[in-house]
Amino acid sequence: MDSFFKQYAEAATTSLGFFWMALWAFVLGYAVSSMIQVFVTQERMKRTMGRADSKSVLLGTFFGFISSSCSFSALATTKSLFKKGAGFVPSMAFLLASTNLVIELGIIISIFLSWQFVVGEYVGGILLILISWLLIRLTKPSKLIKKARERLGQGDEHQMEETNWKKRIRSIQGWQQVSMKYFMEWKMVWKDVTVGFTLAGIIASFVPSSFFETLFIGSGGSEQAGSLSFLTLLEHVVVGPLAAFCTFIGSMGNIPLASLLYSNGVSFAGVMAFIFSDLVVFPVLRINAKYYGWKMSLYILFLLFTALIATSLLMHYGFLWLDILPQSQGKSAADQDHFKIDYTFFLNLAFLIISGIFAYLAFGKKNKAGHHHHEMADKGAVETVLKYLAIISYVWLAGGLIVKFFVL
Repeated sequence: MDSFFKQYAEAATTSLGFFWMALWAFVLGYAVSSMIQVFVTQERMKRTMGRADSKSVLLGTFFGFISSSCSFSALATTKSLFKKGAGFVPSMAFLLASTNLVIELGIIISIFLSWQFVVGEYVGGILLILISWLLIRLTKPSKLIKKARERLGQGDEHQMEETNWKKRIRSIQGWQQVSMKYFMEWKMVWKDVTVGFTLAGIIASFVPSSFFETLFIGSGGSEQAGSLSFLTLLEHVVVGPLAAFCTFIGSMGNIPLASLLYSNGVSFAGVMAFIFSDLVVFPVLRINAKYYGWKMSLYILFLLFTALIATSLLMHYGFLWLDILPQSQGKSAADQDHFKIDYTFFLNLAFLIISGIFAYLAFGKKNKAGHHHHEMADKGAVETVLKYLAIISYVWLAGGLIVKFFVL
């Protein structure tokens, strides 16, 4: 029993430590995302993404890069763009870029993993788009695209009034809108982040290395990552997404779990496949089915799953050829002292102050900006389950702290 309580306290402390390590990055990322959403309108996106040529795909990628990284938000925006006339290929480019080629995700990856994974995230994001484009050209899903457009009908989404961004950035109303968007971003991801970080702490403390060795063949061996056979790597890049498929955790909550996989010997390709899997999880499949129908949803799943497998393998062998493939040292963020006074402490303090300023602008009495419509991709069973899992996570974490300070 004492051993369980010790592991319990360690799990709760590790979860909170993970979040403390990443807090400033979340604030920075969502602040930047919120400013872009307010000061950059979508009208030009819709006008310039109507074809499947290289220019439209490039623009879709760019607009995705400057958009939110929340998977559910990206799904809703992609649907809106597609409904308003954007081509299917540019829409997919936007979706993949908005969930992979974003600043905050790269910062989180750099905190929990290494620079090679940051490079892998951004270069891999581009490869995902190019491979998906190639697969769409090969499979020619014109009938599915036509049916999806018919299902969506004519566009009637609320649009933010397009005004000069220079005027908006100089106005208090513009920054009040940024503040509202900032808290809307947190509202969309707090459940995923809570569950993801709590689960990461539990896995770090309770799950033995033998579990990962069984799940990912060859992950517990002494051989170097570069000497793994193709079939072993293929197993890693298939098992990673399959393991993520049944979770409810978004990309930001998955990074601590990816760190644990890496520290337990999972290959670079397998970890990258796991990170890229935020768009092939069950909630995303169900949301796309609500938007476009089940046939198109399953096609998108096939498209993205195939693309991420190919991308992960290409990244692994490319890094091996360049001799920059990272080698796991058997240590993860769970082994660090999370709460020491270092740069993380002062960055968190500074960005908490920034969050306080946003809170004042968003909820202060003088805020006349109001609440703007922000389409949530899913308000049904998935969100309900996530909500209750998040509440259970808070109870678990509180219990762990009580055990740590009052029982042990």
